[in-house]
Amino acid sequence: MAVVRVLKDSQRYKLDGSDDAFFYSEPRFVHHLDAGFRERLTDLYRQRIPPCAVVLDLMSSWVSHLPEDVDYQSVLGHGLNQEELAANPRLDRHWVQNLNQDQHLPLDDSSVDATLIVAGWQYLQQPETVASELLRVTRANGTLIVAFSNRMFFTKAPQVWTDGDDREHLTYVAQVLMAQGWPKPEFVAEQTRAAGVMGLLGSNGDPFFAVVARKPLG
Repeated sequence: MAVVRVLKDSQRYKLDGSDDAFFYSEPRFVHHLDAGFRERLTDLYRQRIPPCAVVLDLMSSWVSHLPEDVDYQSVLGHGLNQEELAANPRLDRHWVQNLNQDQHLPLDDSSVDATLIVAGWQYLQQPETVASELLRVTRANGTLIVAFSNRMFFTKAPQVWTDGDDREHLTYVAQVLMAQGWPKPEFVAEQTRAAGVMGLLGSNGDPFFAVVARKPLG
């Protein structure tokens, strides 16, 4: 199926147009999202990803946020930093690839049950092609979960993301997916609670957003 363009060229523009490989060349062994967000993400994975699934952790790092007590058939990892991926204990195998330069995934058709993208979609300049590739590699009734908060590396995010608010981000991801043949996805938008004393005092943590799509059976 031909890729359907959704974004204008101007919406793909980034303030830092240098090769993403340089930006991610040094490993960052830190959490980019707080504990409340990560806990909610793991809960969502527990609810939506069946045991024994083949899982693709796209745009991954040194942690995959999958439930530690659930076994999967295999977990495949993709990212931009070899050291981070090698340090991720959940990955059975991994590869490095810049999706803003090459969107073709080195995976067979209908070979993945669930794909996860955490705080990564906001850096894609060719999201339509990536969405089309994910539809190709996903098995019938397989799931795609795109999760994010309100944080980003501002200079590395395309203008479509930096100009949008949280609701517009959800709508944008859904528009790209549906244009490539994914059915209308489900939105998750929740406020998390801050960790520790601040949480007990009622402070909020990172807001949690997710777009959850399922490939049709037909």
